[in-house]
Formats: sequence, structure tokens, C-alpha cells
Amino acid sequence: MKRRLVLKQLSVMSLLALSGWMPQASAADTIKVGILHSLSGTMAISETSLKDVALMTIDEINASGGVLGKQLEPVVVDPASNWPLFAEKARQLLAQDKVAVVFGAWTSVSRKSVLPVFKELNGLLFYPVQYEGEELERNVFYTGAAPNQQAIPAVEYLMSEDGGGAKRFVLLGTDYVYPRTTNKILRAFLHSKGVKDSDIDEVYTPFGHSDYQTIVANIKRFSTGGRTAVISTINGDSNVPFYKELGNAGLKATDVPVVAFSVGEEELRGVDTKPLVGHLAAWNYFQSIQNPVNAAFIEKWKTYAKAKNLPNADTVVTNDPMEATYIGIHMWKQAVEQAKTTDVDAVIDTLGGQTFEAPNGFTIQMDKTNHHLHKPVYIGEINEDGQFNIVWKTEGPIRAQPWSPFIEGNESKQNQ
Repeated sequence: MKRRLVLKQLSVMSLLALSGWMPQASAADTIKVGILHSLSGTMAISETSLKDVALMTIDEINASGGVLGKQLEPVVVDPASNWPLFAEKARQLLAQDKVAVVFGAWTSVSRKSVLPVFKELNGLLFYPVQYEGEELERNVFYTGAAPNQQAIPAVEYLMSEDGGGAKRFVLLGTDYVYPRTTNKILRAFLHSKGVKDSDIDEVYTPFGHSDYQTIVANIKRFSTGGRTAVISTINGDSNVPFYKELGNAGLKATDVPVVAFSVGEEELRGVDTKPLVGHLAAWNYFQSIQNPVNAAFIEKWKTYAKAKNLPNADTVVTNDPMEATYIGIHMWKQAVEQAKTTDVDAVIDTLGGQTFEAPNGFTIQMDKTNHHLHKPVYIGEINEDGQFNIVWKTEGPIRAQPWSPFIEGNESKQNQ
């Protein structure tokens, strides 16, 4: 009886083979995509939501038919805010898991850590966070802001009459490549505007730093020398004690405004924002932007958070790097479908010029030559509810300048 059953099964398989159809392994029916974000450690406060919004976007694409007729299969890894571990996890995704693309990293030190791996293995990375520029890699597409799309406009605003007419500046950041390089650019920019070194105070703290009492006291003393503003490039969970100390010290935005480049709606969820009303952030997107595309984006995110029972699902917010992640995944999908393949070289060739109707209110374009998005710039004031009231914006998207004109030796690179 068993022999007859086996023979019958073999006969069916033979007929299927003759007809040209054979069941395929499930892996052949999917396209693997990597998600490389810290889900633990000091950067988890910022990066966890990017992992979740990436998964939401993948679900959205799969529900609409996938890519090239195949479902996307996310492969999530946790580099745990450990910069060398980012490189190991990137190698695992590319060499072992064979992903077609990776979406991830936040800090520039983590991006710098993985770059050699992506170049060696010819992988494709979408990097979704504002950064210091001074870089242009073939294997990377930058969906966050370059300095001329965030840092420079923010400082120009602070120096303007509407922004308070700041004359002195505290450059306060976490001690790694992004804050130091950004502040090098900003110091050169301030020099070009006639600001002297004696009117610039530059301070750095390590990742995970939590005691800002002395630093905030020094900021108050420095501000007695003239109208002062703080440019904050603090990253990760250190923002929580910094902003709490601002409140404890009674340092209000009307006294010394703080403009942050790495603090958005997500980071403010863990802070009492009442003492912070009026302090600023500069981004290319805020949840408070009103248009139908953004309304739909916010609703998708809130619905997804509840469906997946994410922590504090009833209070989830959107922010700039989440929007940049969402744009990047959709642009990659469009490029793959245009190229009709996930081959990295072919996809790189078709990514330039891709457009996407973004929640920020504009049809966003990937630059045809420099791997950066053209993006609008918004400056927002913190409200009591942790949202931002937009006080300044550009008329439309601005082309990124990866190579700052304020850094000596970049003159020949300005057309990139």
C-alpha cells in the first residue's frame, strides 16, 4: 500500500515536471531586504521607530502586489548602538542573508563603519538621517538632509530678526563625526558672517551622557555676553536629560533658544515639553504639516502601531527620519521595477531622477548625480504637546550640497 502511494506521488511529480511547473522554495518567491537599526543601547530611542516604519512600508508594498511580482521579506538585525557591530551585521545581511538592499543606520559613525562592507560586497544602503556631508558614495543613497538642507538654514534663521538676532553661539554635540564635522562647517559659516571665535563656544559629551547641569550653567553664563543661541547636535537618549536640565535651570527659549538637528517628535515623547515651549528644531518634515498625503501617512502609522501592538501605540508620532525611510523604500521599489531587476548596479543607474509624492508636501526627487534627495527645509517651535509649530520654511525643495562650500578644498566638488 505504501509502495503504491509513493509511486502515485512520484507519478504526479513527474507529470508536473513534464508540464514545466515545479514547486519552488519559498525564498525564490521573495526579495529579502535588510533593516539595520539599533533596537537597544543609547540610539534605540531614535532608531526603533525607523525599524517599525520600514516594516510598515514593506507591508504596504506587499499588500499592493510586492515588487516584480514577489513579496518583500524583511531581515531585521540589531547592531545595539555598537559601531563595529554595525559592520558585522551589514556583512551578515549582504553575504549570508543575501539581501537586495539595506535600509538603516542613524549616526554617521555607524554609517562610516558599514561603508567599507557595502563597497567590498557591492551592496546598496539607504541612509535616512541628516548628516554632515563631506561624502558621496556610489553604494549609498542619502534620504536625510545635507548641511545646506538643515544646519545652514537654521543658523541663518537664528541670526535673522525673526529668529532673534543671535550674535553668540554654543555648538553643543555628542562627541563623534557628525557633530564635529557639522560644527566645523558652522564655525566656518559663522566666520563668513563676521562672528568671532570668542563668540563661539564648542562643547562635546560622550554617547549616553546624562549630567548636563554644569553645561547648562555654563551656557547661562556665556549668554550674558550677548544674544546667544545653542546649536544642538546631541544624539540619542542624552537629549532627555539635556532638555530636562534646561527646564530645571529655567533656561527658556526667550532667553537662549536651542535649535536641535537630531530631536524630533519621537525624542520628545519622553520629555515634559512644557518648559521647552519655543525651543526649535530644523528638519525637512514635521508631523504638523497639513496636507492630504501627510494625513494619510500619519493615519497609516497610527493604524499599524495599534495593529502590531507597538509600545505606547496610542501616542505614536511620525518624524523626519521616518518619512525619509518611507520615501527611500518606495523609491527603491520604483527603481527596481524600472530596471526590472534587483541587481545593485542596474538599480543604482535607475535611482537618479526618481520622484515621490512625499508627506512633507512636495514631489521629492532623487538627484540625478549626487545620490541625495531635493528637500524642503522647515524650522519648528516646540509646543506643549510635543509637536512643532512651523515658524519658517523654504518655498520648495532645495538641492543638496554634499560638499560644503565653507570647507576649504571643496571648490572643485560643488557641482556634485
